[in-house]
Amino acid sequence: MPRIARRHRAALLALLLVPPLTRADGGDSATISRCGDGFLELRDGQRVLHVSGSAYAMGYQHGRLLQEEIRELVRFLLDEKAGDLKIDLGGLKIDPKAVIRSVAEGQRRFIPERYFDELRGVADGSGVPLEDIVTCNFIPELFHCSGFALAGSATKEGTLLHGRVLDYGTDWRLQEFATLVVARPEGLVPFVNVTYAGFIGSVTGMNAERISIGEMGGRGLGHWAGVPMAVLVRRALEEAASLEEAVAIFRESPRTCEYYYVIADGESGQAVGMEASWHAFATVAMGESHPRLPEAVPDAVILSTGNRYKELVRRVREGFGTFDACSALRLMDRPVAMESNLHNALFEPETTRFWVAHAAPGGDPAATQPYHDYSLTELLARLPDDSAPRLESPPEVAADGSRPGEAGPR
Repeated sequence: MPRIARRHRAALLALLLVPPLTRADGGDSATISRCGDGFLELRDGQRVLHVSGSAYAMGYQHGRLLQEEIRELVRFLLDEKAGDLKIDLGGLKIDPKAVIRSVAEGQRRFIPERYFDELRGVADGSGVPLEDIVTCNFIPELFHCSGFALAGSATKEGTLLHGRVLDYGTDWRLQEFATLVVARPEGLVPFVNVTYAGFIGSVTGMNAERISIGEMGGRGLGHWAGVPMAVLVRRALEEAASLEEAVAIFRESPRTCEYYYVIADGESGQAVGMEASWHAFATVAMGESHPRLPEAVPDAVILSTGNRYKELVRRVREGFGTFDACSALRLMDRPVAMESNLHNALFEPETTRFWVAHAAPGGDPAATQPYHDYSLTELLARLPDDSAPRLESPPEVAADGSRPGEAGPR
């Protein structure tokens, strides 16, 4: 499907579903502060961060609007949590901060410069040293969850539903800094990222072209000569206008470690399971089996491991043909979700609706917490409350990427 045609349809959908100028001043939401073209709102008690413009501008808005959250999360991750960990590489116990910084430097040649511009913006806006911001953003490369997509005969109305279970450790306190980032990158596809304060990569998200993606980590620690997983997901969200384009970004890029994904497309109503590891690439279509996924279900892609895979397959078969968004959420209940369940998300890409639950501050899994209902179309149409405090705007950035007071190209 041509990109321009899809974007026209997305724009028409926005006009049909929401008023053209929806303000963030409803009874369940409030604008906290503004910065440049970005703003932060609390919606049902959840942080929703809107960023817009160049990579550096989006990073600066992110850093400035979540300054205190970023400072505390970086402090905890690098000063407390990382100090308790040692990475085992070939029998050697290595300081994780040193490993991450080395990985970041080695991967730089694989990563578009715009992401480093955005990281610089986060650092400048938050006042946290750039080296620390970069280090935290590369943490997903060290620690390696379940996912599914249902459509056609598997769902009540034939609607495509894409579920994603993220089972990272809840003792990292990330859930305390959970943030929904609604991004309008200059010249690229708008998207929503289920993430955490200070993190610009993505492991869970959906774009305005109605492409949704969720990642599942495996093994392969040490195979880092490629594009970091969270950057690949972010690239697909920013660049892909179809399922084929999203898959191609992973297939054609040098990759790291061992990762699996479910990618869904609300335009075509199709989804795929995908392995995109450092040494292997393969896709599994809906209804297909694979040696690692032997229990195929028609009009479904189901990714997980061990007993959690068997339980997820059992639940899908038991409810086959009856699933709507409400019942599909229950597919992600324990024990499909682990005790370390950090967040869950369910996407309905055709309508751009999605539901997100985060682990509780005390560590109770996301699957035990309430889900919050959103629409990407509606979020992209929101405007901040003009009476909210305005923080200093990002400094202007020259065409060569330098900021006032800096010398020439980097």
